[in-house]
Amino acid sequence: MSSSPPLPAAAGTAGSLGIRRGGVAALWRALSIEIAPEALIIIAALYWTLAANGAFFRASLQAAPTQGAASWLLLPALVVAVAALHVLLLAVFGLGRVLKPLLVLLTVAAALAGHFMQAYKVYLDPDMLRNVLHSHSAEAGELLSGTMVLHLLLYAALPVALLLPLRLKARRWPRALLGRSLLALGALLAFVAALLSVFQPLSSLMRNHKEVRYLITPANIVYSTTRVVSADVKGTAAPREAIGLDARAGPSWAARQRPRVLVLVVGETARAANWGLSGYARQTTPQLAALPVVNFAEVASCGTNTEVSVPCMFAPRGRRDYDESRIRGQESLLHVLARAGVAVHWRDNQSGCKGVCDGLPGDRALDAAGAASGLCRDGQCFDEALLHDIDERLDAARGTQLWVLHQLGNHGPAYARRHPPAFARFTPECRSDDLGQCSREQVVNSYDNALLYTDHLLATLQRRLAARAGRVDAAFLYVSDHGESLGESGLFLHGMPYPIAPAEQKRVPMVMWLGDGFAASTRVDPACLRERARRPASHDHLFHTVLGLLDVRSSLYEPDWDLAAGCRAGM
Repeated sequence: MSSSPPLPAAAGTAGSLGIRRGGVAALWRALSIEIAPEALIIIAALYWTLAANGAFFRASLQAAPTQGAASWLLLPALVVAVAALHVLLLAVFGLGRVLKPLLVLLTVAAALAGHFMQAYKVYLDPDMLRNVLHSHSAEAGELLSGTMVLHLLLYAALPVALLLPLRLKARRWPRALLGRSLLALGALLAFVAALLSVFQPLSSLMRNHKEVRYLITPANIVYSTTRVVSADVKGTAAPREAIGLDARAGPSWAARQRPRVLVLVVGETARAANWGLSGYARQTTPQLAALPVVNFAEVASCGTNTEVSVPCMFAPRGRRDYDESRIRGQESLLHVLARAGVAVHWRDNQSGCKGVCDGLPGDRALDAAGAASGLCRDGQCFDEALLHDIDERLDAARGTQLWVLHQLGNHGPAYARRHPPAFARFTPECRSDDLGQCSREQVVNSYDNALLYTDHLLATLQRRLAARAGRVDAAFLYVSDHGESLGESGLFLHGMPYPIAPAEQKRVPMVMWLGDGFAASTRVDPACLRERARRPASHDHLFHTVLGLLDVRSSLYEPDWDLAAGCRAGM
């Protein structure tokens, strides 16, 4: 019996695979051409200039004081300057075998930056880069979207696929050094010539709108990352400067009969514009509105992102005398209080305390509440997890204590994930992490629902504190770290450079509640405090207000910045 011939289908499948493999190999050989490093640098710089710098060119043309022919000359001059800047950058740092990996890394980074600058109108300055690098992995994952993936495929995957097969032309080092030097010199001359050709409008632009330089991509990524890493390394190498060495307990400590507990709730991304107690058209704070709380309606934040605001608000002199290196290099309010004998504890439901609680007791809401509470899932917790053992802690309280609760709050873009389903009062909600897939109404609805949940959290805290009034003198102070843009002028999220940030990102809610025992022991008149709340306040008041409320004496204390100082009997 003769053997059967091979099945055609099998032969066809094997042949197809062979053709595909051969086709890929042939394509790779076709693209694997030899190219001079200098030519590749110029091509890459031109690509980045045209593909990743639309936001820079638009912002520059809108802000520059040019008319007529001058405006037409500005754009080509900026194109040449940006291309020359990146040629110079690569000529200096893209040496030898480093060049291709560097091009791949910067192309992907430029594509990511381009997506976020286009989608959310962000500026990649050092503060924003620090915020990105220090974000919690779960928060970072919420920024993933189909739009971002498509953007990466077009602006990163495709050019990288064309780049990888290229072979760099090998040359002896003297010739390679000469070629690279000439390229760098040519780029420098082109850069200077381009700037000089539009010096007058450009100088005015850079003087009045310095922030636009953080849109030059990927140079902004290189510069900002270098600044952040350098500052972090420097900060790690040097211990924080001790402050408030003279901090001590005030006279009221000896006279007190009961424990004193102040709960400081650090909010996240809550803006005053949508805060019901501050006059928002919607009542996003219905539970607080029924309680005897003091609402400060006009409060300025210290920054527009957590990495700036949290260290700043716990510093003796924040935005009014802003010095980032000093703030990050010194101890915080919490260390001063601990030095005086206050029992300080930080509980976090976000991305950490940004150094302000280093060396002090603390825990995470996830670890404290656990998955069994029903409040935590997939590595994240609803903010009520911050309060899960509040009754037991109050029963065990002794002496003077400060508990800091750091919320997840309204951190975007996944506002709908910040509250349980029961708080979805305003509908329809934006259920997507990609805000571009939702209408502005949906975005605002989901944001406002998250504020409703913060209102519930604070009202629950007040009820728990008030229920223990017989044994603990308690109070709480809530203030958000920064605000948020929800589509105004095309802006979303937060992190704009402070000088140009809109009010929505810089105006935050602040609420205070003093139990009767706490008010009596600190001699603070709540009615007077309500009158004070009608006037403007800022994060700069926090340091001195907390010192005053806990009666901690120090030369750092400034009565003029204590919100309760003028409402204290005998003052």
